[in-house]
Parts: sequence; C-alpha cells; structure tokens
Amino acid sequence: MSKYVAVAGKGGVGKTTFTALLLRQMVRQKKGTSILAVDADPNANLGEALGLDVTSTISEIIEASKDPKAIPEGMPKNIFIEYKLQQSLVESKDIDLLVMGGPQGAGCYCYPNDILRKHLQNVGENYDFVTVDSEAGLEHISRRTIPRVEVMFVISDSSARGIRSAGRVHDLIKGLKSAVETIYLIVTKTTEGSMESLTEEIKRTGLTVIGDIPIDPLVVEYDLAGKPLFDLPDDAVSVQAVQKILNRAGIFN
Repeated sequence: MSKYVAVAGKGGVGKTTFTALLLRQMVRQKKGTSILAVDADPNANLGEALGLDVTSTISEIIEASKDPKAIPEGMPKNIFIEYKLQQSLVESKDIDLLVMGGPQGAGCYCYPNDILRKHLQNVGENYDFVTVDSEAGLEHISRRTIPRVEVMFVISDSSARGIRSAGRVHDLIKGLKSAVETIYLIVTKTTEGSMESLTEEIKRTGLTVIGDIPIDPLVVEYDLAGKPLFDLPDDAVSVQAVQKILNRAGIFN
C-alpha cells in the first residue's frame, strides 16, 4: 500500500524547497523506492526544484479537451483525457512527477481536481510513496483529491505571522475531519534564537514541531542561478536539517 506524504502552508514560506529536499533525501535514504511527486500547487515550480522538465499539466490537458477538434473522432472525452494524463507523467530514474498546473482561463477549478483525484487513485498505488506539494488553500484535502495522508508537514517561516497562518491550516485540517493521520510543524528560515522567540506562538497552534530549517545561503545561490535544489551537496545546512526531520518522522517505518 502506498504511503501518502503531503506538504502544506501559505506561499513564500519555503514549502516547495522543503518538498524538493524531502524527495532528495527519500531517494538517497531508500534506494530502489518508487516515488511519485505531485505538484498540486497552481504556482507550479516543483519540477524546476527537482531538475525535471515539465511539458504538460493536468489543467492544460483539461483546457485542450474543450476543443472538440482536439479529440479523435469516436474517442470518448474521458478516455482522451486519461490517455493525455499518462503522457503528462514526467518519468525519471529516481522520481516520477505529475503537475496539476493553474486554472486555465475563467471557470471552476473543480474539474481538474476531480480528474487528479481519479488519476491518483489509478496510478498512486503503483508507488511506494506519493509526495504532494499542496496549494495554500488545501483544496485538494477538502475535496478528497488526495485519498489519504499518512504524514502532513505544515510549513511556516520564522515569523509570528507565519506561525499563526500554520495554526489556521491546522484548524482547517481538523475542521475537515479529513484522513490525515499525523501532522507536524516545520519552521523555515530560522536563525539563532528564533525558535525560542516563537515558543508561545507555536504552543497556541497545537502543532508538534518536528524540526526547523536554518537559512541556507546555498539555497539562495541555487535559486538565483536557476539550479535544481535536488542537486544541493550533502553538507548543505538545509539538506542536513531535512534529513533530521525525515529521521524523526519515521516515514520509512
């Protein structure tokens, strides 16, 4: 049975950076483990962080299917979409990637969500792990796009405002009564003493802190140069911090 790991949090707190480094460490710690990464954030950039080229997204496929001329004569629309979805899967030696993409034009985002949910049900169980970079609003949790989550990491930066936002994410998850087994808080961009100053704010969220990720100059350098974070060296501050978090979470247990 696949294990689903989700990463949530508002934009700008380092959510995708953490997801990329989590995937990096999962690959290195468990050689031969099959992993599907899902970029479910409309502001999709997980592929860049992993060094993978994305040629199509689910939203683009849905938009293209609105044109009757794009669908071969006699082929049902759902079969055409499923065929295109199989083609959109980015396959690599270590990780496969499926990208949701942003809404295309006017209209509801519900249909792409529904397509992703059904597609995940079909392909997700072929992998040992499915790791999802979620959108800030947790729509994929509320709509059951992700069938279940064994471990969820809620990401905040090292500010009181960020911690409060993480607390609201926690409240939303509890209110949904969704199938999330374990929830952890991770604080990013920390400096010496920042965790101590946030102690009371963190207590009010009800979240369990599993670790923090200090500011890493190498992450800034790689981002500026457009280099994949997946290629960061083993001794990078952020890489070592994420490895400690992975060990504490016991994801491979």
